[in-house]
Amino acid sequence: MAAVERSTTRLTLDLWHPNCWAIEATGQTGGGVLAHAIYNSPRADGDNPTTVQGLFTAFGDTEHEVEQLLDAIEASEHAGELSQLQERFGRERSVPGNVVREFFLEYDPDDMVCPTLLEYGFVHSAPVRIEDGREEWQVCFVDDRSEIETALDGVREQAGAEVAIDSITTGESGGLTPRDQRLDTLTVQQRQVFERAREMGYYEWPRAASTRELAAEFDVSKTTLLEHLRKAEAKLLDP
Repeated sequence: MAAVERSTTRLTLDLWHPNCWAIEATGQTGGGVLAHAIYNSPRADGDNPTTVQGLFTAFGDTEHEVEQLLDAIEASEHAGELSQLQERFGRERSVPGNVVREFFLEYDPDDMVCPTLLEYGFVHSAPVRIEDGREEWQVCFVDDRSEIETALDGVREQAGAEVAIDSITTGESGGLTPRDQRLDTLTVQQRQVFERAREMGYYEWPRAASTRELAAEFDVSKTTLLEHLRKAEAKLLDP
Protein backbone atom coordinates (compact mmCIF):
# COMPACT_ATOMS: atom_id res chain seq x y z
CA MET A 1 0.00 0.00 0.00
CA ALA A 2 1.38 3.41 -0.93
CA ALA A 3 2.07 5.83 1.89
CA VAL A 4 -0.27 8.81 2.13
CA GLU A 5 1.62 12.09 1.87
CA ARG A 6 0.40 14.87 4.11
CA SER A 7 1.58 18.41 4.64
CA THR A 8 3.15 19.05 8.02
CA THR A 9 1.51 21.70 10.14
CA ARG A 10 3.93 23.35 12.58
CA LEU A 11 2.74 25.45 15.47
CA THR A 12 4.16 27.58 18.24
CA LEU A 13 1.94 27.26 21.30
CA ASP A 14 1.76 29.64 24.24
CA LEU A 15 0.78 27.42 27.14
CA TRP A 16 0.05 27.40 30.86
CA HIS A 17 -0.91 24.34 32.89
CA PRO A 18 -1.29 23.67 36.63
CA ASN A 19 1.19 21.95 38.97
CA CYS A 20 4.27 22.90 36.96
CA TRP A 21 7.44 23.78 38.89
CA ALA A 22 8.96 25.66 35.91
CA ILE A 23 5.89 27.83 35.33
CA GLU A 24 5.71 28.51 39.06
CA ALA A 25 9.41 29.40 39.42
CA THR A 26 9.72 31.57 36.31
CA GLY A 27 6.58 33.42 37.31
CA GLN A 28 8.29 34.42 40.57
CA THR A 29 11.79 35.27 39.33
CA GLY A 30 13.70 36.49 36.29
CA GLY A 31 15.43 34.17 33.87
CA GLY A 32 13.97 31.11 32.21
CA VAL A 33 14.20 27.37 31.65
CA LEU A 34 14.72 25.24 28.57
CA ALA A 35 13.30 21.72 28.83
CA HIS A 36 15.29 19.34 26.65
CA ALA A 37 14.21 15.78 27.32
CA ILE A 38 13.14 13.17 29.84
CA TYR A 39 16.37 11.42 30.82
CA ASN A 40 14.81 8.22 32.12
CA SER A 41 11.49 6.42 32.01
CA PRO A 42 8.94 6.50 34.82
CA ARG A 43 9.90 4.13 37.63
CA ALA A 44 8.55 2.94 40.96
CA ASP A 45 11.12 2.92 43.77
CA GLY A 46 9.62 0.93 46.62
CA ASP A 47 7.26 3.15 48.54
CA ASN A 48 8.22 6.24 46.52
CA PRO A 49 5.81 7.52 43.86
CA THR A 50 6.61 7.01 40.21
CA THR A 51 8.96 9.76 39.03
CA VAL A 52 10.85 10.87 35.95
CA GLN A 53 14.09 12.80 35.61
CA GLY A 54 14.49 15.49 32.97
CA LEU A 55 17.40 17.49 31.59
CA PHE A 56 16.96 21.26 31.73
CA THR A 57 18.87 24.51 31.25
CA ALA A 58 18.36 27.50 33.52
CA PHE A 59 19.36 30.82 31.96
CA GLY A 60 19.44 34.47 32.95
CA ASP A 61 21.27 37.76 32.60
CA THR A 62 23.24 37.45 35.85
CA GLU A 63 24.51 34.79 38.26
CA HIS A 64 22.18 36.18 40.92
CA GLU A 65 19.16 35.87 38.64
CA VAL A 66 19.93 32.23 37.85
CA GLU A 67 20.61 31.42 41.52
CA GLN A 68 17.24 32.91 42.46
CA LEU A 69 15.55 30.85 39.75
CA LEU A 70 17.18 27.60 40.89
CA ASP A 71 16.24 28.36 44.51
CA ALA A 72 12.62 28.91 43.44
CA ILE A 73 12.63 25.61 41.53
CA GLU A 74 13.96 23.69 44.55
CA ALA A 75 11.37 25.35 46.79
CA SER A 76 8.46 24.27 44.56
CA GLU A 77 6.29 21.50 45.98
CA HIS A 78 6.11 20.07 42.46
CA ALA A 79 9.90 19.62 42.13
CA GLY A 80 11.97 16.74 43.48
CA GLU A 81 15.73 16.44 43.75
CA LEU A 82 17.70 18.92 41.65
CA SER A 83 21.25 18.04 40.54
CA GLN A 84 23.35 20.69 38.80
CA LEU A 85 25.85 19.58 36.17
CA GLN A 86 29.43 20.72 36.60
CA GLU A 87 29.98 20.63 32.82
CA ARG A 88 27.72 21.16 29.84
CA PHE A 89 25.78 18.04 28.90
CA GLY A 90 26.33 16.73 25.36
CA ARG A 91 26.81 19.12 22.47
CA GLU A 92 26.72 22.88 22.83
CA ARG A 93 23.27 24.42 22.68
CA SER A 94 22.31 27.91 21.66
CA VAL A 95 20.48 29.31 24.66
CA PRO A 96 19.47 32.84 25.65
CA GLY A 97 20.95 34.69 28.60
CA ASN A 98 24.47 35.50 29.73
CA VAL A 99 24.54 32.81 32.45
CA VAL A 100 23.61 29.19 31.84
CA ARG A 101 23.26 26.25 34.25
CA GLU A 102 22.26 22.75 33.23
CA PHE A 103 20.56 20.45 35.70
CA PHE A 104 18.65 17.23 36.16
CA LEU A 105 15.37 17.38 38.05
CA GLU A 106 13.17 14.62 39.38
CA TYR A 107 9.43 15.25 39.27
CA ASP A 108 6.02 13.60 39.04
CA PRO A 109 5.05 12.58 35.47
CA ASP A 110 1.41 13.28 36.33
CA ASP A 111 2.37 16.98 36.30
CA MET A 112 3.56 16.79 32.68
CA VAL A 113 1.47 18.21 29.83
CA CYS A 114 3.51 16.50 27.08
CA PRO A 115 1.55 13.18 27.18
CA THR A 116 -1.71 15.08 26.76
CA LEU A 117 -0.34 17.04 23.79
CA LEU A 118 0.82 13.77 22.20
CA GLU A 119 -2.55 12.16 22.81
CA TYR A 120 -4.20 14.91 20.77
CA GLY A 121 -1.66 14.79 17.93
CA PHE A 122 0.86 17.49 18.90
CA VAL A 123 4.42 16.17 18.59
CA HIS A 124 7.16 18.02 20.44
CA SER A 125 9.81 19.24 17.93
CA ALA A 126 12.16 21.53 19.92
CA PRO A 127 13.16 22.33 23.53
CA VAL A 128 10.33 23.92 25.49
CA ARG A 129 11.11 27.48 26.62
CA ILE A 130 9.57 28.62 29.91
CA GLU A 131 9.63 32.30 30.91
CA ASP A 132 7.35 34.64 32.88
CA GLY A 133 5.17 31.76 34.00
CA ARG A 134 4.37 30.57 30.45
CA GLU A 135 5.64 27.75 28.23
CA GLU A 136 6.47 28.05 24.52
CA TRP A 137 6.04 24.76 22.66
CA GLN A 138 7.24 24.10 19.10
CA VAL A 139 5.10 21.23 17.82
CA CYS A 140 4.00 19.41 14.68
CA PHE A 141 0.36 18.44 14.27
CA VAL A 142 -0.11 14.97 12.81
CA ASP A 143 -3.75 15.26 11.80
CA ASP A 144 -5.55 17.48 9.27
CA ARG A 145 -5.11 21.16 9.89
CA SER A 146 -8.85 21.66 10.19
CA GLU A 147 -8.80 19.53 13.37
CA ILE A 148 -6.33 21.73 15.28
CA GLU A 149 -8.84 23.78 17.27
CA THR A 150 -10.80 20.65 18.26
CA ALA A 151 -7.57 18.99 19.41
CA LEU A 152 -6.53 22.07 21.39
CA ASP A 153 -9.93 22.11 23.11
CA GLY A 154 -9.23 18.54 24.18
CA VAL A 155 -5.85 19.53 25.62
CA ARG A 156 -7.40 22.47 27.46
CA GLU A 157 -10.11 20.33 29.02
CA GLN A 158 -8.02 17.28 29.91
CA ALA A 159 -4.96 19.14 31.26
CA GLY A 160 -6.75 22.16 32.70
CA ALA A 161 -4.48 24.20 30.43
CA GLU A 162 -4.59 27.60 28.80
CA VAL A 163 -3.36 27.32 25.20
CA ALA A 164 -3.05 29.93 22.45
CA ILE A 165 -1.48 29.64 19.01
CA ASP A 166 1.36 32.12 18.50
CA SER A 167 2.11 30.99 14.94
CA ILE A 168 1.10 28.30 12.48
CA THR A 169 2.72 27.24 9.19
CA THR A 170 2.25 24.45 6.67
CA GLY A 171 5.43 22.56 5.76
CA GLU A 172 4.46 21.89 2.17
CA SER A 173 4.14 25.36 0.62
CA GLY A 174 4.51 24.46 -3.04
CA GLY A 175 0.78 24.66 -3.67
CA LEU A 176 0.25 27.83 -1.65
CA THR A 177 0.14 31.31 -3.06
CA PRO A 178 2.38 33.98 -1.47
CA ARG A 179 -0.75 35.43 0.14
CA ASP A 180 -1.65 32.05 1.67
CA GLN A 181 1.89 31.61 2.94
CA ARG A 182 1.68 34.98 4.68
CA LEU A 183 -1.74 34.12 6.13
CA ASP A 184 -0.17 30.95 7.54
CA THR A 185 2.01 33.09 9.80
CA LEU A 186 -1.04 34.49 11.61
CA THR A 187 -2.50 33.04 14.76
CA VAL A 188 -6.02 31.69 14.52
CA GLN A 189 -7.46 34.80 16.22
CA GLN A 190 -5.45 37.19 14.04
CA ARG A 191 -6.57 35.43 10.87
CA GLN A 192 -10.22 35.34 11.91
CA VAL A 193 -10.22 39.04 12.75
CA PHE A 194 -8.40 40.00 9.56
CA GLU A 195 -10.62 37.90 7.28
CA ARG A 196 -13.79 39.18 8.94
CA ALA A 197 -12.56 42.78 8.63
CA ARG A 198 -12.13 42.23 4.87
CA GLU A 199 -15.56 40.62 4.56
CA MET A 200 -17.24 43.50 6.39
CA GLY A 201 -15.53 46.15 4.27
CA TYR A 202 -13.20 47.56 6.92
CA TYR A 203 -10.49 48.08 4.30
CA GLU A 204 -12.78 49.70 1.75
CA TRP A 205 -12.93 53.45 1.21
CA PRO A 206 -15.05 54.78 2.71
CA ARG A 207 -15.07 52.08 5.36
CA ALA A 208 -18.18 49.92 5.43
CA ALA A 209 -17.51 48.75 9.00
CA SER A 210 -16.03 50.42 12.07
CA THR A 211 -13.68 48.96 14.67
CA ARG A 212 -16.56 49.11 17.15
CA GLU A 213 -18.68 46.91 14.87
CA LEU A 214 -15.82 44.48 14.37
CA ALA A 215 -15.21 44.28 18.12
CA ALA A 216 -18.90 43.49 18.63
CA GLU A 217 -18.62 40.64 16.10
CA PHE A 218 -15.99 38.92 18.28
CA ASP A 219 -17.38 40.09 21.63
CA VAL A 220 -14.08 41.77 22.57
CA SER A 221 -13.05 45.29 23.45
CA LYS A 222 -12.07 47.73 20.74
CA THR A 223 -8.51 47.74 22.11
CA THR A 224 -8.24 43.95 21.87
CA LEU A 225 -9.69 43.96 18.35
CA LEU A 226 -7.17 46.57 17.20
CA GLU A 227 -4.31 44.62 18.76
CA HIS A 228 -5.22 41.47 16.79
CA LEU A 229 -5.72 43.48 13.61
CA ARG A 230 -2.47 45.44 13.86
CA LYS A 231 -0.42 42.32 14.58
CA ALA A 232 -1.98 40.62 11.56
CA GLU A 233 -1.27 43.64 9.35
CA ALA A 234 2.33 43.82 10.56
CA LYS A 235 2.94 40.16 9.62
CA LEU A 236 1.20 40.46 6.24
CA LEU A 237 3.07 43.64 5.30
CA ASP A 238 6.51 42.58 6.56
CA PRO A 239 8.70 42.03 3.48
